[in-house]
Amino acid sequence: MSRYRGPRLRISRKLGDLPGLTRKKSKKTFPPGEHGQQSKKPSEYALRLDEKQKLKFNYGISEKQLLRNIKIAKKVQGSTGIVLLQILEMRLDNIIFRLGLAPTIPASRQLVNHCHIIVNNKIVSISSYQCKPGDIISIKSKNSSIELVKKYMASPGLANIPNHLELNKETMTAKVNGIIERDWVALQLNELLVVEYYSRK
Repeated sequence: MSRYRGPRLRISRKLGDLPGLTRKKSKKTFPPGEHGQQSKKPSEYALRLDEKQKLKFNYGISEKQLLRNIKIAKKVQGSTGIVLLQILEMRLDNIIFRLGLAPTIPASRQLVNHCHIIVNNKIVSISSYQCKPGDIISIKSKNSSIELVKKYMASPGLANIPNHLELNKETMTAKVNGIIERDWVALQLNELLVVEYYSRK
């Protein structure tokens, strides 16, 4: 099953702040579980696994999807870790979230799946759709779609829109101007550990 449906706070307590997964903050500072309060130095494997899990839960993708994206990233010239992050950041569900049109990635995925989102004048219902520079994203001209997005826009998940995206709040249309730079990725992550995790598979 690709989508995590369990308690989200439990995951963010274990892995740290995951802006795409949930906006809630736990008052508990120690990790979940019976042994959460016992501090033990994690192994190298555990560190790599945690970084990989951060990607999976933040972007809401399955192990199979992540492995496929790693294989694609390895074929592209440049740093595999950065290319992987760029692929994940250019997913339509993530773009909707980064534009502030939804409070979390699961909420933006629901917008896409329920056919509220239009890309280049065509309804797109696949949340893993890869956006490209020049793409125009808009909201379906239906009252229910517009009202839902306006409600979400009143309390966006992240404060700043990355510099590769631009949003016109009046017309509720957005444009993808380029590929995201590493500095603008909102997730605190060491992507090299993710690449190392899969290189040892």
